[in-house]
Amino acid sequence: MADISSHSSQSLPIVKQKIGRDDWTMRAFMVVIAIYLVVALALPLYVMMSKSFETYRFELDRFEIQVDKGDGWSDVTTVAALNQQVNAIGADELATSSDGRLGITKLFPDFSFRSKTNYRLRNIAGSDAVFLIGSERVAHNEWVKLSSNDFRRVVLRPSPSTGFDNFRTYFSTPALFNSVYNSLAIAFIVTVITVSLAFAFAYALNRSCMRYKGVFRLIAMAPLLVPSLLPGIALVYLFGNQGMLKELMFGYSIYGPIGIIIGSVFFTFPHAMIIINTSLALSDARLYEAATSLRTPRFKIFRLITIPGARYGLISAAFVVFNLVITDFGLPKVIGGQFNVLAVDIYKQVIGQQNFQMGAVVSVVLLIPALIAFSVDRYIQKKQVALLSSRSVTYQPSPSKIFDRQMFAYCTVISLIIVTILAVCQYAALIKFWPYDLSLSLSNYAFDLMDGGGWDSYRNSIKLALLTAMFGTIVVFTGAYMVEKARGFENGRTVFQLLAMMPMAIPGMVLGLAYIFFFNNPANPFNFIYATMAILVVSTVTHFYTVSHLTAVTALKQMDNEFESVGASLKQPFYKVMGLVTVPVCLPAILDIWMYLFVNAMTTVSAVVFLYSSDTTLASVAVLNMDDAGDVAPAAAMGMMIFYTNVGARILHAGLSRLLLKKTQAWRMR
Repeated sequence: MADISSHSSQSLPIVKQKIGRDDWTMRAFMVVIAIYLVVALALPLYVMMSKSFETYRFELDRFEIQVDKGDGWSDVTTVAALNQQVNAIGADELATSSDGRLGITKLFPDFSFRSKTNYRLRNIAGSDAVFLIGSERVAHNEWVKLSSNDFRRVVLRPSPSTGFDNFRTYFSTPALFNSVYNSLAIAFIVTVITVSLAFAFAYALNRSCMRYKGVFRLIAMAPLLVPSLLPGIALVYLFGNQGMLKELMFGYSIYGPIGIIIGSVFFTFPHAMIIINTSLALSDARLYEAATSLRTPRFKIFRLITIPGARYGLISAAFVVFNLVITDFGLPKVIGGQFNVLAVDIYKQVIGQQNFQMGAVVSVVLLIPALIAFSVDRYIQKKQVALLSSRSVTYQPSPSKIFDRQMFAYCTVISLIIVTILAVCQYAALIKFWPYDLSLSLSNYAFDLMDGGGWDSYRNSIKLALLTAMFGTIVVFTGAYMVEKARGFENGRTVFQLLAMMPMAIPGMVLGLAYIFFFNNPANPFNFIYATMAILVVSTVTHFYTVSHLTAVTALKQMDNEFESVGASLKQPFYKVMGLVTVPVCLPAILDIWMYLFVNAMTTVSAVVFLYSSDTTLASVAVLNMDDAGDVAPAAAMGMMIFYTNVGARILHAGLSRLLLKKTQAWRMR
């Protein structure tokens, strides 16, 4: 009997899944969006990393020279041998950037352009050895005869090569290498402070019966709506050299690590609070009831139940905060003073010194801790287990006058700090001339009279935010739908998920610099979008792709695949099921994605600071430029315009959501 059963099971034919037109179409959509992510993320990063290994050096042994002082031509010698004799060019001068030029007259201490001396010069390495006579480029290997007057216009060009020279230069320069230590130290300190404060705030919202929880929650979210530069400006007005509360600094300066730490805690607080609040909300009341019935002390309950239950949220929040701080550019630029961090170093190398290769090196260095933090976070999240089962009971806090008052007082203090920073920014935006003329005026809103782009920059930001929200939501949700609902194609879906997760680990400054190297190349077929609004939209959508993708996937996972199966059995195309069923059901998540992209497009600085042109200046970049120009009050005014725009968008989003959800989510109320 066993033999018959075994024989029959072995003879069963293998049934292959039939792939229909809808499956091929869905795979095609997935491939198209994957190609977008490759072009918008993977290829620029590859080009940028290649640039970090691209070195330029004056190879003096590739040039030969002869001199005729009237008594015939001297023996042929290389420029390197001549330099050994006179020791005019040091070893440090030989390493340079791609635009380097080396005047050859340095090798002749007694050189005079009026003398009758003649010179002959040639390269012996083909096109790799180039010299210029004025603006004329010489790349052949024939002798070029030059008078003294012409010889003074000769400069050698460096030869390209690949290697670790740029990294050796970086790590051997104390001023640059110290930025690594500074960035890691600041990120660690801010992470500890922010996660502690956010945990206490979230604990108050979930474990107390205090009043006005909704108000506290709204205030805690306010820092999400402002660019990271704004708290830096507020701190200058509060604790700067002429600040309102400068005496509270007790002789210390706000310009440097203290200011960066305080400002970073402000703008990372809501990110940590959201994550920790979610983890605390998923508590099983039965554990607390059992502990209480056993008369377990409250602190022991907190240590043995609350903390272990929220540990994954705490770890996630810590890594999110760490990544945000170590990759932030705006706040250290405004209030960092002479305290160097990695993100600002990239800006200084690229904008200040036009040393793109060294900027790429710093970007690679910045990428390492960001990737490590992201990878560890993903690994830990995979180990997370469900905290709620079908038998779980939602935790409901019991009233306690003393505890509730303590939590209310704590949340009030945190909320007052947040409101104070925002209020100081608004106050600064209305003062005529701090601290000499404190009368209120709207003159700081005359942006067209300031450096930074004027009101056009504000309009450009709204345009960017709308385009990013619209196209980004379509691309993200379509990609998530295809990867979640497509049948088969496991390898393709795995690759797509990997590409979709990559943007979260890439700092904005790194992405912006990568776009310069990639899209600014005339040989690139996508070069036409460089310095246009299109490249700003592409970079912003790509930068914030991962969180939007995870939001869409989470919503789609809540829907059973039976919807698609039923649609297929009724011979309905997938796009009809998607349009009539999936989109209406997932509308809350779609609106959240739209809002997330809009707000971040309004506030982002690091991802676009290298990419804007005179026609596409943005409000967040205008805040930076006005602050650089000394127009701090107008910078605060522009920052508050961004804040009020995001508040208005939030209100519109809430109203629109309520209106649309009444029509599309009525089934949830049954």
